[in-house]
Amino acid sequence: MKITNLLLSACLILLVTACGTGKDKKAKEKAADEGWTVLFDGTSTDGWRNYNKATFPEKGWEIVDGTLHCFGSGKGEAGGGGGDIIYDKKFSNFDLKLEWKISEGGNSGIFYLAQEDSTYDYIWKTAPEMQVLDNERHPDAQAGVDGNRQAGSLYDLIPAKPQNAKPAGEWNTVEIKVFKGSVWHYQNGEVVLEYHLWTPDWNKLVEGSKFPALNPNWANVATEGYIGLQDHGDDVWYRNIMIKEL
Repeated sequence: MKITNLLLSACLILLVTACGTGKDKKAKEKAADEGWTVLFDGTSTDGWRNYNKATFPEKGWEIVDGTLHCFGSGKGEAGGGGGDIIYDKKFSNFDLKLEWKISEGGNSGIFYLAQEDSTYDYIWKTAPEMQVLDNERHPDAQAGVDGNRQAGSLYDLIPAKPQNAKPAGEWNTVEIKVFKGSVWHYQNGEVVLEYHLWTPDWNKLVEGSKFPALNPNWANVATEGYIGLQDHGDDVWYRNIMIKEL
């Protein structure tokens, strides 16, 4: 009887595993049919590499439980040893979707239209950033102007309104749309901001930020660039990363 039960249990485990694998495969096939390209499927770092480098970092980032996890180091902007990472293809007009979860007091960011330049050691010096933050505990949530450093915001430029980020330890959904210079940030299913690149209003907005002092050409965002994830020295998790070119 015990042997029979063990055999039945083993069969059930194999069946569940097979069904799960089949479900994942169908989900990927459906995404592809709808024009989506999976950038991270929870099992491989294929296509990802360090900013300004040719390979994926040997430390600081890992795949765990279907997520892309950046280790916390407690060193803040100095990072956790892994460094910022990018997907090795440039995109111009696109719809980007992903999910993120931040640790208590954590900080990170999602970059787009990023450029590689050996002059700049960090990706944020070349690209717009959707902020990833624990609004409750990280001091950056109270810095800047009108909440423009809180989660979902265009960092240091435009606040996310409504501010609907979930607490540290919970998953947030993100969608970033870019089309011919118009940009929309979605957070947890709501449009939280919209702006337009290369316009007089855009140039004026950037002039009042910290970016021109770090990169005089920062406002001249490229028409195509890389998708990037930030190592800000805090534990952060990303999953279900996909993109559709428009």
